Amino acid sequence: MSAAGEDIKALLQDLLAQEERCQFTKFTSDDALKLGLLILENAKAYTRPIVLDINLAGHQLFHFAMQGTGPDNNEWVARKNKAVLRFRHSSYYLGRYCASQNKTLEEKYYVSEKEYACHGGSFPLIIKDVGVVGTITVSGLAQQDDHGLVVKSIEQFLGQ
Repeated sequence: MSAAGEDIKALLQDLLAQEERCQFTKFTSDDALKLGLLILENAKAYTRPIVLDINLAGHQLFHFAMQGTGPDNNEWVARKNKAVLRFRHSSYYLGRYCASQNKTLEEKYYVSEKEYACHGGSFPLIIKDVGVVGTITVSGLAQQDDHGLVVKSIEQFLGQ
């Protein structure tokens, strides 16, 4: 396997490990507010504005659009959320997995990229012993930064 192939394999393993670590025992509206505010605080480290969305079982618990974002960011959020809810993995994992197969999401899974986005930034809201129940999504930064902001904030929230 080439160095690039080994790198993508290691990255995919790391992304799956994040999904194992970043699980909640419960998730309430109050948790969404606290986590959302933490993500927004952590987003101050970046120079670009973001849209943040936290969704539980189809119910939007938290949504904030920073000054300088636009409707396009909301479309990215919706498409990333749809991908995570269908495939049960982070949108960044999905994109990197498809890239490791040298395929687009459309080629790999026969779904429209007009409806689903496998770019980093949407992370599955996972309840231990239950599974994926929603999404925590950022749009506005480079995909690895969108993803990293969400993961870092969840880890802080969970005290890891």
